[in-house]
Amino acid sequence: MKQIGRHSIGKLSIFWLCFSFTWIVFSQTKIINSGWRYSEDKISWKSVNLPHTWNVLDAFDDEPGYRRGLGYYQKQIFIPSEGDSKIHYLKFNAVNQEAIVYVNGNKVGNHKGGYTAFNFDITEYLSFDAYNLIEVEVDNSHNVDIPPLDADFTFYGGIYRDVELISLEKQHFSLDDFASDGFYINYPEVSNEKAKVEVTSILNNISSQSVNSVLKYELFDPQGNVLIQYSETINFRPNQSQELKIELPEVKNPQLWSPESPWLYYLKLELKNEDGKTLDSKSTNVGFRWVSVDSDKGFFLNGEPIKLIGVNRHQDYQGYGNALPIHLQENDIHLIKKMGANVIRFAHYPHSRKLYDLCDKLGILVWTEIPVINLVTDSRAYFDTSIAMQKEHIKQYYNYPSVVMFGYMNEIFIRLAFNRQLTDNDKENLKKSAVNLAAKLEDVTRQLAPNHITVMACHLNEVYNDTGIADLPMLLGWNLYFGWYDKQIEDLGPFLDEQHQRFPNRVMFLSEYGPGADVRIFTDTPKKFDFSTGYQAKLHQSYYRQIMDRPFIAGMTAWNFADFGSEFRGDPIPHVNQKGLVQYDRTPKEIYYWYKAVLDDSEPFVKVATNHLKGLTLFEDETYPIQVYSNQKEAAVFLNDEKLKTVQFKNGVAKINVPFVNGENRIKVSNTKVSEEKEVDVLRIKALDFKEFNRFGINIGAHFYFNDTEREITFVADQPYKRGQFGFINGKPFAMTKDKNQGIPHNIKNSESEPLFQTMLEACTDYKVDVVEGCYEVSLFFVEPQIRPSENIYNLTDTNESLTKRERIFDIYMNGILIEKQFNMAKAYIEKYGITLSTKVEVLGNEGLSVSLKPIEGQPVISGILIEKIN
Repeated sequence: MKQIGRHSIGKLSIFWLCFSFTWIVFSQTKIINSGWRYSEDKISWKSVNLPHTWNVLDAFDDEPGYRRGLGYYQKQIFIPSEGDSKIHYLKFNAVNQEAIVYVNGNKVGNHKGGYTAFNFDITEYLSFDAYNLIEVEVDNSHNVDIPPLDADFTFYGGIYRDVELISLEKQHFSLDDFASDGFYINYPEVSNEKAKVEVTSILNNISSQSVNSVLKYELFDPQGNVLIQYSETINFRPNQSQELKIELPEVKNPQLWSPESPWLYYLKLELKNEDGKTLDSKSTNVGFRWVSVDSDKGFFLNGEPIKLIGVNRHQDYQGYGNALPIHLQENDIHLIKKMGANVIRFAHYPHSRKLYDLCDKLGILVWTEIPVINLVTDSRAYFDTSIAMQKEHIKQYYNYPSVVMFGYMNEIFIRLAFNRQLTDNDKENLKKSAVNLAAKLEDVTRQLAPNHITVMACHLNEVYNDTGIADLPMLLGWNLYFGWYDKQIEDLGPFLDEQHQRFPNRVMFLSEYGPGADVRIFTDTPKKFDFSTGYQAKLHQSYYRQIMDRPFIAGMTAWNFADFGSEFRGDPIPHVNQKGLVQYDRTPKEIYYWYKAVLDDSEPFVKVATNHLKGLTLFEDETYPIQVYSNQKEAAVFLNDEKLKTVQFKNGVAKINVPFVNGENRIKVSNTKVSEEKEVDVLRIKALDFKEFNRFGINIGAHFYFNDTEREITFVADQPYKRGQFGFINGKPFAMTKDKNQGIPHNIKNSESEPLFQTMLEACTDYKVDVVEGCYEVSLFFVEPQIRPSENIYNLTDTNESLTKRERIFDIYMNGILIEKQFNMAKAYIEKYGITLSTKVEVLGNEGLSVSLKPIEGQPVISGILIEKIN
């Protein structure tokens, strides 16, 4: 058995209760988010409200990189004369990533780390009955001594969480213990029959006199009834900070906290003087429950097995960066709960504490961690900052009942594994320093959080086993991308089986998985790394089944809940990691509803997954497959009021080939308990006669449709030439392999239509489209793939010879007429630029439209064609 605080192995058992914090503010705390001034140079200033980041725009523009440097904030605050008898703190809930705070020109403190709270006692620097100048110097520059050093997300700079002015009586709960709430809850015992509460309070007397105070405890049950009342007299000596530990009387037959029934008790703490005046007050929700993990049987909650299934979450949001209002963040947690998830991994840093409180109330278990990611600096400063960060993390988030796991590292060897410039000696030193830091963080976490499970996450590499770092945490997370970055989808299960066989006492968790997906890309032939919604469904559905078939895996958290900012990425939407189950603006992708179908059985549910089928074009008698998601056993499917068939749902999904008609199609799926109807507009054409449509686009070199919102048309998938339709006579898709089907994974300047330009045919000298006689405006789309931007380690491949810099010169003809001579994109455009060449072409008789690319030097490329009939 592997128990917390002991070092035997096999199973980890925990009996505990924890709390979430709810502020009782009275007049003590003011949120001072309004009326700040911001400058980048201390010369030009502008008014801003908090939360604020200076990277909300430049992290998403066409220029590589984003501003990482200094930003300056100022605010005037008035302190009345009545405040001169109080103690005043300035609290910052998060500033990324280093902050120096000044009050009236005096430096009061420095804080390193962008994701935990910190505060300073500013009393001695204040002027009373006057305005006081608060200044904050913020720096998000790369700093080798502050984690994270490197990661697949954007390091937005700024003051992006609330700032509070806290005014306290001279006797109060301490704010000096790593900006915690000044009290901690532990368990002597929790079971179905009884539970006990132990409260440890850190109390300060900032007075030159001895005083007597009373600390009053009240515990209420989930229905609001008083269960326990208790008081303790405190004899404060002058200028004393003291720790008071009290065990309250036991609670009989407690209502246990769980995702299905998140029963919360309520504890109120009041510090009073001898006259009964309240000096300070705290309150918290209390959740009674116990957990255990077993290397063969997975996760147990309150003695019952439970498979943890949920998501990772990053905190940023489209149009806000990381400086988003709290109601949008809380909406994320509600969406996650509505999906049926029972666990969240807050990645890769502590998130707003209000979200943990919401997880308490909704019943969602939490893995929370600090951002020691990808690489470690072997310096005392880096180690000290990392350890201080974990202490802040644990002490500030300790009391939430939802928090099950405290983590401290993610994929710490990924840079080591893929940096070809490192010598063998460099790699060995990096391994040693990472293991050394991990051991220190593990010890700190076990010491400060004895009622929690320690965790870290690894990427697919044997180095974690070889170094022994994988044996340090109580639970090991694997970030596995079989079928995306590595091997094939079905290789997930065999890898986990092999690890379980080799390390039978290790508790494992699938901490990350998932492909990128763009809702504008769809296909009936999904392929690895094509960013199609179909491939996203294929991978997630398979992973779920493979994990459910393996009871020794404690759970799984999809990467990621939502698309998120990652400035260097060249996904179909550049600067955004598109692995989300919902889009960057939180519009759900279809896969979100599939998870709801398999996870949420609270009420009958069915979803026709056709939201992405915008501009579906079919030739002749082609059918097109759709998926329907449901938590039901079966349902009938109707097309335009005619029954197609009755389908059975397996693994939450049924697949149907639908014979769509031209125009509007109504799909209805129903049984006696639930029903849904969707409309799908389909263009079904027999010939390219432009009678029922006036534009036709082809996504040349791609096997998928692309709904181009920039041009308001859906480009159809490419194909070899078919008489009466269209296609290439020769050529092959550029940079496409069995494992990579995106094309070129790079931002295309001057365009929002990356999926059109990222795929292309190379060595295509002849392309034919069998349009009828008439006059057309034809646009051809090109990009030069040889211009290489910066490397993305998360899209790793061996160097492709086709990307070696060389001249590519060709002439372009349409129906034998030269429209561009010696077309040389590398010469004309120094960057990856989306190029459009448009011309008018008259087609006579049955000749159709032919595009000829005559090579002069190198091989021609072409990405797309758009044809519009003008008469």
